[in-house]
Amino acid sequence: MKTYVYALFALLFLPVMTLADDGPPTPVDFGPMQGLTVETQNGPVSFQVEFAKTSEQRSRGLMYRQSMDDNVGMLFDMERPHAFSFWMKNTYIPLDLIFIGTDGDIMSIARNARPKSVRHIYSNGAALAVLEINGGYARKFGIERGDLVHHAMFNNEVDTSIDADKGLPQSAETPNRTPE
Repeated sequence: MKTYVYALFALLFLPVMTLADDGPPTPVDFGPMQGLTVETQNGPVSFQVEFAKTSEQRSRGLMYRQSMDDNVGMLFDMERPHAFSFWMKNTYIPLDLIFIGTDGDIMSIARNARPKSVRHIYSNGAALAVLEINGGYARKFGIERGDLVHHAMFNNEVDTSIDADKGLPQSAETPNRTPE
């Protein structure tokens, strides 16, 4: 009789337990949001990004997120240029994956990666970074292969702060001149 009960338990509950989605693990701190700009044929497009630079941060990425605001994303620093792949397991929102070289040039774009897919998405070359944004946004904003990504990790950051009085970037403020 005990064998029958164990067998029934295994048949009824083990498949359910196996298919159950693991809940989100403990939160990972990505630090403060950082500015990032993509220089496109149509002009600059700015994003606020979380910066994944540690192994733990890169492993978690955007998994378990139910949504993401417009003009927000995640930038993955892969530490050194190399070919690699991503997948969308435990990622619940469609994403565009933008693979970036050492100088900030966009090498390739995987558009509208399917949520929860275990299909590998390849960098198609030695990339240094990946920018993940909402699915469809690369097309919406005209982001293409060959466009330039500006961020501190590429040593080409653009000053996006604004002088509130003049509505100009701080770099365009009137210089402080002394009389001769």
